[in-house]
Amino acid sequence: MSTLDVIVATIGRAHGLRGEVALVLRTDQPEERLSPGTAFQVEVAGLSRTLTVARTRLQQERWYASFEEVTDRTDAESLRGVDLEIAVDAEEEASEDPDAWYPAQLKGLAVRHVDGRELGVVAGVDHYPAQDLLVVRTPDRRRVQLPLVEQLVPEVDLEAGVVIADPPGGLFDALPEDEQGPEPETSGPARTER
Repeated sequence: MSTLDVIVATIGRAHGLRGEVALVLRTDQPEERLSPGTAFQVEVAGLSRTLTVARTRLQQERWYASFEEVTDRTDAESLRGVDLEIAVDAEEEASEDPDAWYPAQLKGLAVRHVDGRELGVVAGVDHYPAQDLLVVRTPDRRRVQLPLVEQLVPEVDLEAGVVIADPPGGLFDALPEDEQGPEPETSGPARTER
């Protein structure tokens, strides 16, 4: 059995005084993946700890969770930004939804324009409240963020190892040399000779 580590949710701000937290969902199956009794191994401030879901609720289209191990607001605040991750059976997931994919599966895939041009390689996925962004490392080593929406990324083919993109004009065009700014390695203070 091959497994995939999947981020189910990211813990947001504390809610109330009894340890409840807001969740930023990364799954389309929250009822199943966040059911009471589900335990997550997380790292908080360099220490490993277990978070066991006590209960979840949905209020105004926002998910909230309480964990058995978290009883006050201070502890809940310390969890902000922690990812809740589980291991899933890759083959079972693929059989349930053959068109589904996970961000970890995209890393390293070639990114091609709908016209066939090579745009780069997937370096990762950045998660933002409005939408996720596909991070593409271009052949000239630039980092381009492409909104991960169907209009701009119409196809992800895991078997072929390619992501097809239809980015807006100019997004992948290189800037003229004088508009690119300094390279990260050379942006330190200038040295003067004496």
